[in-house]
Amino acid sequence: MNVTRKQLWLPLLLAGTMSLQLQAQQKNSKANPNAGEETPPQRSVVLNPDTAVTTFHDVTVKGQKIPYKAIAGTQPVWDQDGKVLAGLFYTYYERTDVKDRAARPLVISFNGGPGTPSVWMQIAYTGPRLLNIDDEGYPIQPYGIHENPETILDIADIIYIDPANTGFSRLIGKDVPREKFFGVNADIRYLAEWINTFVSRQNRWASPKYLIGESYGTTRVSGLALELQNAQWMYLNGVILVSPTELGISRNGPVDAALRLPYFAATAWYHKMLPPDLQQKDLTAVLPEVENFTIHELIPAISQGGFLEDQQRKNIAAKMARYSGLSEKVILQHNLDVPPNFFWKELLRDKGFTVGRLDSRYRGLDREDAGNGPDYNAELTSWLHAFTPAINIYLRQELKFSTDLKYMMFGPVHPWDKNGDNTGENLREAMAANPYLHVMIQSGYYDGACDYFNAKYSMWQMDPGGRLKDRLSWRGYRSGHMMYLRKDDLATGNNDIRDFIRASLPKTGQAAKY
Repeated sequence: MNVTRKQLWLPLLLAGTMSLQLQAQQKNSKANPNAGEETPPQRSVVLNPDTAVTTFHDVTVKGQKIPYKAIAGTQPVWDQDGKVLAGLFYTYYERTDVKDRAARPLVISFNGGPGTPSVWMQIAYTGPRLLNIDDEGYPIQPYGIHENPETILDIADIIYIDPANTGFSRLIGKDVPREKFFGVNADIRYLAEWINTFVSRQNRWASPKYLIGESYGTTRVSGLALELQNAQWMYLNGVILVSPTELGISRNGPVDAALRLPYFAATAWYHKMLPPDLQQKDLTAVLPEVENFTIHELIPAISQGGFLEDQQRKNIAAKMARYSGLSEKVILQHNLDVPPNFFWKELLRDKGFTVGRLDSRYRGLDREDAGNGPDYNAELTSWLHAFTPAINIYLRQELKFSTDLKYMMFGPVHPWDKNGDNTGENLREAMAANPYLHVMIQSGYYDGACDYFNAKYSMWQMDPGGRLKDRLSWRGYRSGHMMYLRKDDLATGNNDIRDFIRASLPKTGQAAKY
């Protein structure tokens, strides 16, 4: 029986279990901020899982005006019988003056959580519009957005995808099995199917394709690289990991405890808590010394546990104190294994501040100076302050996606099944099977959740044989988890992405072979 997917879910919509949302979203329209008042569109808090509205814009990048269209819409997730289980919201940016779309790269972008939408990188990093913040990433008023002169839209089209129950994306009905969406491998499987449909709808099978993920999004895209190859027969040119997670790569015990120290050192340097001889050096001159100590002295020392000779223990603690800004006393009290949560509380305790988890440049104020951890994440509160108004203004007013749905900055996706996370190995397998596939890691030195030295460690361990290292690269930035919030790093990070894309595009006639 020749039945389309839309025919399968249309009776369900007509039956009243879903609401057809936005008459204005059923057809494309040009954005015109100077147009007269329009008839208020019909709205609903029930998601239409398959709809789109198109607007047209331009952005100036490196002195060149780039015309583009933006499609803000939803696309369904179906089960094996063609029943709609969810509608995923996306925003797709396509440059409109390109004649050869087959040679035009497509970047597929995710954020993390799990449980957050793609708002972060969309309006603060690679997209054509930028939220209002100061040069270091702090909120300013009036809230809103402006042109992003650093966007990568000059060299690639971009789609930002909000996974189920994030942003405007929703599961359809209470009977939808949550285990099909909320877990490491379930997330990867349904998103690979969704990407296949999107690429087919937009006629992008010929285009070079890239995945970019931030935070938990790096777990997602590392798994997707292999899933797209094995289950969708879709092969990539590149994967970009922004502030990567551990990717299922084990680092328990002494290694886990020791790898934090270079991040501690970077944070202490920023807050001027290091000894004068280190403080007067540039950050990138200090960190190699700390990294060398971590690998060659600290890991072996912690590995000896309670049998480490007393004087050696004191010597190690003294060096850790020198590099971390903490006292030798508290380091010994923690048996050389200082938890990050304690570090965020302790480093500036005497000054009356805590430091941020995701970005240690940010300072917080606790109820009291005592305690083993901060009362709140200073950086996250600041980010939500700036991002939430901006994305609601942008999607509803500029992209004309009118809805009464709440845009969920953090959605109900828990419990999340963490079992079977082999995504680092998945990415290695994808690279081994696809000679075109390159990987770049981007890390902020002041990120305490997915710290830069752990990101290096993941890169080293992902390819223990060293056979892929010419296709693996790492870049560091002087900011935190969302390194692009700092104006200088916004420019540098996007330029690094441009360089990565250009370098990973094969030359004409270059075959994918070893």
